[in-house]
Amino acid sequence: MKVQVNNKETELLSQSSIQQLALSMELPAAGVAIAVNNKMVPRTEWNQFVLKENDQIVIIKAACGG
Repeated sequence: MKVQVNNKETELLSQSSIQQLALSMELPAAGVAIAVNNKMVPRTEWNQFVLKENDQIVIIKAACGG
């Protein structure tokens, strides 16, 4: 299935969870937030949140600095 990740078309297996997406993208274990269709998804729900065709996903990574 196709989804948009930060405005870039990405191909995923059907029934993929946010957790599977995060692992495939090698995202860090902390400092990452993910929104699906403009709604933030708490990390505690990533494993059971199943993505659907054409979902719009935004991945935000925390940055250090001042």
